[in-house]
Amino acid sequence: MINPASRTKTIELSLIRKMFEATKPGAINLGIGEPDFDVPQNIKDAMKKSIDENDTHYSPNKGYIELREEITKKFKKDNDIKTNPENIIVTVGASEALFASTQAFIEKGDEVLLPNPSFLLYESVINLAGGNIIPVDCKMENEFKLKAEDVEEKITDKTKAIILNSPSNPTGAVMEKDDIKAIADLSMDKNFLIISDEIYEKIIYDKKHYSPAKYSDNVITINGFSKTYAMTGLRVGYLTANDEHTEEIFKIHQNSIACANSTAQRGAIEALTGPQDEVNKMVNEFKNRRDLIVKRLNEIGYETVNAEGAFYVFPKIEDKDFVKKAANAGVVTVSGAAFGSNGEGHVRMSYANSYENIEKAMNILEERVVNG
Repeated sequence: MINPASRTKTIELSLIRKMFEATKPGAINLGIGEPDFDVPQNIKDAMKKSIDENDTHYSPNKGYIELREEITKKFKKDNDIKTNPENIIVTVGASEALFASTQAFIEKGDEVLLPNPSFLLYESVINLAGGNIIPVDCKMENEFKLKAEDVEEKITDKTKAIILNSPSNPTGAVMEKDDIKAIADLSMDKNFLIISDEIYEKIIYDKKHYSPAKYSDNVITINGFSKTYAMTGLRVGYLTANDEHTEEIFKIHQNSIACANSTAQRGAIEALTGPQDEVNKMVNEFKNRRDLIVKRLNEIGYETVNAEGAFYVFPKIEDKDFVKKAANAGVVTVSGAAFGSNGEGHVRMSYANSYENIEKAMNILEERVVNG
């Protein structure tokens, strides 16, 4: 056997994907973070037109200029971030943006602050870059929200970056404006980078989203079309940063990906410029599902924070065999331990499934796992 590179030893295959692939036929999947809605018709039509017109060749490395212009407008309107098309890179999903950003800036010995719990991809991209992870506790008593004072305590002269994710996967927590601003101020005072993953920005209930790049120049802002427009398989993400940061990230992007899918980019232009009715309907439906799953879990006896964004809940479930019992009963969930040590004693459930299926899943859990 040919020995693999040592960097791969730091990486484990996704527990979420393992659960997804092991799903029994007919099981209700509350494990995967993918909207169960279809891509809106106007976006489909734009992509079909692109193919019919043979617009299927390489795009510019950074993405079509028309798309980057629309993303620039979106950043100004939605996030109060002043950028320009040259400082936008269209990526193969937000995942590539995260990988390219960490490859461009993180190296051996650098400390990267990471909320605990957080999405497992963050740990992987930091490890692949050779960085040292410094966990920052996000506690249930604070509704899993990252607090600026906890971040400040962890900063050292080796701190190179922090990864923020609000709304959060796996907890659904939405950070408060004061904490976002305070961490942004720290990034300028202490000279470290904020990598802000804002992929769930539009899926938020009764709160407002704030971008740290509004308050700091040391920010890479990452977003995409997967969650907001149900375009998960089309793999279109994007990022913006200042001139110097963008140039370094572009080196990684250009020499690994070349460019994002041209047809999907045409769909992304339509997503930004077309009607947003389907997005609003989807968010309203997610809110209904959130209300249902939180209510039922609390009634069953699993303490659950009323998640304010994304489409996940993170109930406190201390039965170590719960995930296995639930799967055997026909409901797929993910152990909270997959997301960091503070995930121990919790389970992530996605409500990116139909209202009816969530009702059925809760009935199964109550009858066959809790009372069975």
